Amino acid sequence: MHIREFARTNPDKPAIIMAGTGEIITYRELDERSNRIARYFRDQGLGVGEHIAFLMENHTRFLEICWGAQRAGLYYTAISSRLSAEEAAYIINDCGARIFITSAVKSDLASGLTGKIPNVQTSLMLDDVVDGFTSFEAAMADYPATPLPDECEGADMLYSSGTTGKPKGIKPPDIGEPIGSEDSLYTVLKHLYGFEQETVYLSPAPLYHAAPLRYNMRVQRFGATCIIMENFDAETYLKLVERYKVTHSQMVPTMFVRMLKLEESLREKYDVSSLKVAIHAAAPCPEKVKYAMMDWWGPILHEYYGGTEGNGYCTISPEEWLTHPGSVGRAVIGTLHVVGDDGTELPAGETGTIYFSDGKDFSYHNDPERTAENYNDKGWSTLGDVGRLDEEGYLYLTDRKSYMIISGGVNIYPQEIEDLLLTHPKVYDAAVFGVPNEEFGEEVKAVIQAVNPLEAGPDLEAELIAFCRSEISHVKCPKSVDFEKELPRHPTGKLYKRLLRDRYWQGQTSRIL
Repeated sequence: MHIREFARTNPDKPAIIMAGTGEIITYRELDERSNRIARYFRDQGLGVGEHIAFLMENHTRFLEICWGAQRAGLYYTAISSRLSAEEAAYIINDCGARIFITSAVKSDLASGLTGKIPNVQTSLMLDDVVDGFTSFEAAMADYPATPLPDECEGADMLYSSGTTGKPKGIKPPDIGEPIGSEDSLYTVLKHLYGFEQETVYLSPAPLYHAAPLRYNMRVQRFGATCIIMENFDAETYLKLVERYKVTHSQMVPTMFVRMLKLEESLREKYDVSSLKVAIHAAAPCPEKVKYAMMDWWGPILHEYYGGTEGNGYCTISPEEWLTHPGSVGRAVIGTLHVVGDDGTELPAGETGTIYFSDGKDFSYHNDPERTAENYNDKGWSTLGDVGRLDEEGYLYLTDRKSYMIISGGVNIYPQEIEDLLLTHPKVYDAAVFGVPNEEFGEEVKAVIQAVNPLEAGPDLEAELIAFCRSEISHVKCPKSVDFEKELPRHPTGKLYKRLLRDRYWQGQTSRIL
């Protein structure tokens, strides 16, 4: 269960294939390069439990940096490559990184970090250098490719995306375990999804995000091959499945929508029959979208619910989902509870805040108050999501609690409305949230990215409102629709709804009217 074993038993097998260039990194190369990096970190004085951070695109050497830190028993923080210098500096400083690594592609951002990260002792850059940075390649060149004598397991320490307030670092409590120690995610991938040495895994999302990073690292503990897309493109994804005979992949619902929006002739052009398991998460998948994907790919869509915090994990197979449509599954790590505003546990069928007990504890680094806010008096933890359980223990997500709309005293959950709008053939993307209304407090607003931007306007607005009113309760329907050329989504598919919603609340002294 470690790359060093596969470097010995199958050294020439591709560990990584970069989708855009076709570049291959074998298990021998990944093992040797990560050993050099681990030795460099130790030589710089970083002992077990200390910290590095890095910020780059889906780079050829991204995962070897993770493995170098992992083998040196360090905490490593992968930072979003889409942040500003100020946002990146906050994370670098907050996590306590002593070494920072970036790439030439991000040199403009890197230059903006000058003077902002005083606790970093060394800054390295891949592919080139700018003032204040040392060549990564030159720094590693003279180190031996053999393992550290005190090699042990490190851990990622990732930050929540920070859609409200500053990002929060989630620091795992355990570090320094023996190399090759099994963990719960490895077990889930093995027993629930059938990962094994012959798996070919297609990764279409940014590696700095929790799920892509952790899944790729676990895939390599099986000795399997990772195909890394530099950026997601719907047709390119299908080409790669056909070319490499991909067996497993993890996606987000937005990617399904993008592929379903392709012309039917393009969708039918590519052979995707090698796919055995398509895993999706990060946001609830509209039921019509999931049915459409299963009609196309077959019953291979597995869904899970969890967070970077790792406090619990729910999963649902395609067969279970077909009998429980809309559910994200039952807990396989932790125990689920739905809790009302008064703190009491709610019965099946009632909507409230989702909590896990008996799972993995977590804490937000340098923020005990935020940590405490996510635990109740029973010691259960929450990610702030809202949902309900059915009689069999299946969980149905309703929304993020912070985006619930209260209109005239009625609670409205935007996810249902967004899911409906995405099924309209003229809608490419959709966001729904509450905006000020003097009479009702809030009213429902939809912001739409149209498939054809030339159609965006009053006629399409009226059509979409009428479409919603024909499908769901009128109280839930948008009172108005605005149009944007593109909605602000993270590459993983997460919608930065706050960036849209804040425009409509400017000048208001309170979000509760």
